[in-house]
Amino acid sequence: MPQQSQYNDAQFEVILNDVLACLEKHQATRDLSLMVLGNAVTHIFSHQVDERIRTQMVEQFCSVLTRSVKG
Repeated sequence: MPQQSQYNDAQFEVILNDVLACLEKHQATRDLSLMVLGNAVTHIFSHQVDERIRTQMVEQFCSVLTRSVKG
């Protein structure tokens, strides 16, 4: 999901590779991987985003995700 970030590329790549390695380690199928990642995103929104701005952030996240898969 390319977008300007306050985090450096190296930090992002390390975390992304760790997450992907974990999914591969457990031989997670595409559907299971998407379920796990979706639940992780839901957990983050529910526990780390203020309820007053949660809906707006979810919509923005979905918009960025949609744009990123369209290429």
